Amino acid sequence: MESFQLENKVAIVTGALGLLGKHHCHALAEAGANVVVCDLNEEQCVQFADLLPTESMGIFLDVTRARSIQNLLDETLKKFGQVDILVNNAAINDMFETPALAAEQSRFENYPLEMWQKSLDVNITGVFLCSQIIGSQMAQQGKGSIINVASTYGIVAPDQSLYRNPDGKQLFYKSPAYPTTKGAVIAFTKFLAAYWGNSGVRVNALSPGGVENGQDEFFVANYSKKTPLGRMARPTDYKGAIVFLASDASSYMTGANLVVDGGWTAW
Repeated sequence: MESFQLENKVAIVTGALGLLGKHHCHALAEAGANVVVCDLNEEQCVQFADLLPTESMGIFLDVTRARSIQNLLDETLKKFGQVDILVNNAAINDMFETPALAAEQSRFENYPLEMWQKSLDVNITGVFLCSQIIGSQMAQQGKGSIINVASTYGIVAPDQSLYRNPDGKQLFYKSPAYPTTKGAVIAFTKFLAAYWGNSGVRVNALSPGGVENGQDEFFVANYSKKTPLGRMARPTDYKGAIVFLASDASSYMTGANLVVDGGWTAW
């Protein structure tokens, strides 16, 4: 099991205060890594970093701003002297403020350009910038592992019937931006893996399935029926995959998309 250990490694996690981000941080720290917890609320990042079992650090990060990412890298190198792992986890998923209007606003025919552009900025440009700035440091070091968090919706199209209540009313449509951006993340992962392969930097994607998080009962039931394992994911179900991709246990793996979805995309 020694190849799974991350002692003396430094891991940066973006979007670290999100549902999965916190579990990614815990998984890496439990394997021995020092974790840099990054998100938009610096105070909460610092507080969360203090709860981790290894020497960790919390810092503000806006993934759409190159200066913010460079500051993150500078502070990481100042404290730890290296960076070994980057988890590009930060992303946005459309939320509609008025539930009564969500179905109409989320229809592709009506989908706002501003929401499309915001998703591109965070979900694609954010991954590009973090990889460019932090990955370049890894390439200079001659080692590193980048993990881009994608989605099953980057592989298959959304089933819009999942968002229909038992009365047959469409509450909203899964909008085009999230699947498009996550598909782009998978393609970008392959590009980077080929580009940095001879620099010792491995780049892989992790495509999680849907995570149960207080959704309506009908949605959880509908989703579970479409999943061979018969349930939605728990937030902890991805901890092993993150450690695997970050560690030497996956040392001959790059350019891959590790799908952990309970079998969702198998049929």
